[in-house]
Amino acid sequence: MAIEALTSAVIGANVGRIQLAVAARLLHVNADTARSAVKLIAAAGQSLDRLANVAAGVGTQIDVST
Repeated sequence: MAIEALTSAVIGANVGRIQLAVAARLLHVNADTARSAVKLIAAAGQSLDRLANVAAGVGTQIDVST
């Protein structure tokens, strides 16, 4: 009976280790995604700051038909 319990414990430990590895990878991916979102928001803010200085009506007559 002790062999079965030991085997079960080893298998359970391996499954737990794999679950922790997957969770760590998901956290890493989520952190990368959040970092990218922050960069995107910062870039959008910089673009809006530059556009705030443009005179009214600029860009309204752009021909994009070609």
